[in-house]
Amino acid sequence: MSDRGVLRTGKSERSWFSSLMLGLVVLFLYLPLVVLVVNSFNASKYGGRWEGFTWSWYEKLWKDRATLTALGTTLKIAALATLGSTLLGTLAAWCLHRYRSRLQSLHLVVTELPLAVPDIWIGVALQLFFVQVGWELGFGTVLAAHVTFCLCYVTALMVGRLQSFDIALLDAARDLGAGPWQVAWRVVLPLLVPGMLAAGMMAFILSVDDFVITFFVSGPGNATLPARVYGLAKTSRSLPVINALSTLLIVVTLIVATVGHRMLKPKSA
Repeated sequence: MSDRGVLRTGKSERSWFSSLMLGLVVLFLYLPLVVLVVNSFNASKYGGRWEGFTWSWYEKLWKDRATLTALGTTLKIAALATLGSTLLGTLAAWCLHRYRSRLQSLHLVVTELPLAVPDIWIGVALQLFFVQVGWELGFGTVLAAHVTFCLCYVTALMVGRLQSFDIALLDAARDLGAGPWQVAWRVVLPLLVPGMLAAGMMAFILSVDDFVITFFVSGPGNATLPARVYGLAKTSRSLPVINALSTLLIVVTLIVATVGHRMLKPKSA
């Protein structure tokens, strides 16, 4: 066999192996989600076998006021936590990128350290802190906790985004007569907005999804959606409703993640 034939055979084997591995990974990651979505339309209460198509679980979800209240609380906390963590994280990333020093290096380590700490430890630590300072557990403590852990992710993401930021643009704007506010508003902010939106979407998803930290810092009457789902999951009769709710959240998450991915994708010249 010629060298060209051997090379073509090697590429074909690698392509076959890569396709197989990709298929297995996709199957492993998404097959459980497909089963969940299918069962959200299954008339069976327990999902053991297919008993016909139905919208009844979505209708029951719409009439479940406690779940809708928990969803509203979750979205409110997520929106406020996204706003706070995005603003603070962007400012922290800007300082880390613009003013590099040993102190800022320590600042970067301190900021990123919670990313490696298990959520249960952060939840326990925040609960002890709020109790020690006399802050009653409730909506405010949940919001503060969500801003805290979302801040780490936003800062890490924005630090990476700023690596491609050309500082010379600031000098060019000043040479053309722009003041500090004009530089910030008309030069810096437009360049950072795509990264801020993507980081904000990540913070929003993290906040909506969090259960462990919220479990430790939420007081009575402030159940978020993950806590509500945890309560519903204790009774098998509520499983179809959880499937319907999870399906809706998966759709919303996919939309948010896709938009965020497009914003982070480098623009072609």
